[in-house]
Amino acid sequence: MFGWFTNPAAEATLAAHVKLTAPRTIMQWIEDDSVVIVDVREENEWASAHIPGATLMPLSRFNPAAVPVDSSKRLVFHCQSGMRCGMAAAKMVEAGFDGEINRMEGGLMGWRMQGGKIATS
Repeated sequence: MFGWFTNPAAEATLAAHVKLTAPRTIMQWIEDDSVVIVDVREENEWASAHIPGATLMPLSRFNPAAVPVDSSKRLVFHCQSGMRCGMAAAKMVEAGFDGEINRMEGGLMGWRMQGGKIATS
């Protein structure tokens, strides 16, 4: 799933907590108000396009303790294409987070392809 770990136990722990989730599923969670979306792209990427309601936490300064976790909502990480959000998920798990983390499949590119709403700032 991640491919950058050489420790099979670490890979298994991540696989148990991190799921790839389709943009359409996340769109439904937004409608249900049952999701927290964290964008791990950089500020310049965020300014040009982002998911309305998402929280920006660039991977370059990512702090697992600052992630806005809400136990009543699903946690979703996304980036541009789906790679950096995997690194953020790994950092969360390494920091001791034991809940489910969803990585948006295809990142913002996948979101756009599925007709997801975009905001700019």
